[in-house]
Amino acid sequence: MSLECFRGADFSQVAYRARHALGDDAMILHTRTLRDDGVAVVEVLAAPAATLEHARRRLEAAPFPTPLRRPNGRPYIVALVGPTGAGKTTTAAKLAVRAGTFGIGRTGLLTLDTYRVGGLDQLATYADLADVPFDVLYEAREIDDTLRRLSACDVLIVDTPGRSPAAADVTDRWRSLLDALAPDEIHLVLPATMRGDLALVAERAYRTTASHRGATHCVLTKLDEVPAQRGVTDLALSLALPTRWITDGQEVPTHLAPAVPRLLRSLGLGVDADNSWVAA
Repeated sequence: MSLECFRGADFSQVAYRARHALGDDAMILHTRTLRDDGVAVVEVLAAPAATLEHARRRLEAAPFPTPLRRPNGRPYIVALVGPTGAGKTTTAAKLAVRAGTFGIGRTGLLTLDTYRVGGLDQLATYADLADVPFDVLYEAREIDDTLRRLSACDVLIVDTPGRSPAAADVTDRWRSLLDALAPDEIHLVLPATMRGDLALVAERAYRTTASHRGATHCVLTKLDEVPAQRGVTDLALSLALPTRWITDGQEVPTHLAPAVPRLLRSLGLGVDADNSWVAA
């Protein structure tokens, strides 16, 4: 993302210079006052409006359908995929438990992760505390019965195992099961701390192939572990997937937020090591 920095004696002067350089519709993202040889100086970060609008269009996801249920009564299914340790299970719990995430729709939890010790218990505990329906899917032939048990739900959040190159056969089995479930959205869950090149490797691993459905969206987690979040937006843009949500901590359900406002606000925060920048 291309940002430019402007300095001057007062805000109106600096804003004029920014708009003169970038156009009358330039967006001033952040501002701060600092001292240069004892003299107060106003500094702003700005970007062309077209640049920000392009970023917004790339990040924004399409609205959920109304109603959420399919015409045949089947719930809207949102699956989470991604590498081990990305935060899929905690994110699934946040999405299912937090009131209003899907409007007035009732959520349920479904897991395909029958391989990880403690994974089932963790989700079952969250579901029990929040009075959210919960089930486990082992085989494709069980899908219809499972969906009947969860028929009170408008939305199902599906947790999946982490992908391990050393267990390709296991990965193929649960991805085939996910294909049979036919989710409406598949969100690739990646930590904001992940290196950009590794994130692109993960994104390629979950693309649509001849055998499996691919990721349709992205969720960035652990933003609280990134001290300067400018790079998080660049990471999201590089993945070229719409991003509905971010998470910024482990607490369920509070550490969950809409992605686009947070990512656009974070632009420019990595310019300095200090935290004196404020949103304009």
